[in-house]
Amino acid sequence: MQLQVMREKDNEAESEQSFKWYRDFFKRFFDIIFSLMAITIFAIPMLIIALVIEIDSPKEPIFFRQVRIGKNDVPFTILKFRSMSNDAPHQVATENFENPEQYITKVGKVLRKTSLDELPQLFNVLKGDMSVIGPRPLIPQETNVLAMRDEYGASRILPGITGLAQVHGRDEVTDESKAAYDGKYALNVSMLLDLSIFCKTVFDVVRSRGVREGKKF
Repeated sequence: MQLQVMREKDNEAESEQSFKWYRDFFKRFFDIIFSLMAITIFAIPMLIIALVIEIDSPKEPIFFRQVRIGKNDVPFTILKFRSMSNDAPHQVATENFENPEQYITKVGKVLRKTSLDELPQLFNVLKGDMSVIGPRPLIPQETNVLAMRDEYGASRILPGITGLAQVHGRDEVTDESKAAYDGKYALNVSMLLDLSIFCKTVFDVVRSRGVREGKKF
């Protein structure tokens, strides 16, 4: 009986060690390889997008930079293609805009619908501010959601370009549900889960599923 209990503990320890190896080492390794490959593949498309944005509004910047909250609540600067006019409120989540159409540019509308505005975040992944898969990074002003994420343990891992909450409704789910999904992901990080989220994200992007501008309720 005692021998069986010891074997079960050894199996649990091996399982926990395997989980940590992926989360703490291999996941970062895959992020570096993936971001380097993706940046190489999308280099020309990103140059074209940058050129189109410059032609559309030459007096405004090509990239949008914003402070977001990262792992362990440490702030960092996220990089995206600018999809809104420069007078848009920068420290308000887009989903809380009263009239987002007032600020979204013609080019930006296409970029946001196809999620191409997110491509520069590959550089955030390469730098180590983000992961490919993880909770979406929030702005500092979203204190309620950040507090719920802390409670669920979601703030202990790197934020991602896409995550479990995004493939379960993205802009169509409540803040509490998002935090719960993020916490569930943080507790169950695995290669299989990351592959599943990545595949679902590609499917959702193709269908423009879950994209909603402005306030939900």
